[in-house]
Amino acid sequence: MRKGAALVAVVVLSGATLTACAGGANYCSELQNYGEAVKNFKDLSDPETVDKLSTEAKKLSKSSPAELKDSWKVMSQYLADVKDAGGDKARLDQLAKDSGPELVTAGEAIAKQGKDTCNVTISS
Repeated sequence: MRKGAALVAVVVLSGATLTACAGGANYCSELQNYGEAVKNFKDLSDPETVDKLSTEAKKLSKSSPAELKDSWKVMSQYLADVKDAGGDKARLDQLAKDSGPELVTAGEAIAKQGKDTCNVTISS
């Protein structure tokens, strides 16, 4: 589970420290909410945090710019799968293994666009 928690931490922490957004108001505002949820991130077995991140990712998948739709769908699906795993270590490990590369790519795209458009400062 540590590998899975580390993976999601790297990806979700990419939105951790947010400043005022200069891009689309709805998207940047929702990205700030996601960043707040990330600040409270503990681990993949914490259902409250996973639920909050999942909810915010779903919103972002709808309001994101066209070039990020697929990235947010990847993130949203991953968090939904984590939620469905219910803290089961074996399932979380397998999910991290199966989703890892695609999730990292999505997280990098989200972080870059967030920094460029919404003035996101990445802090890990």
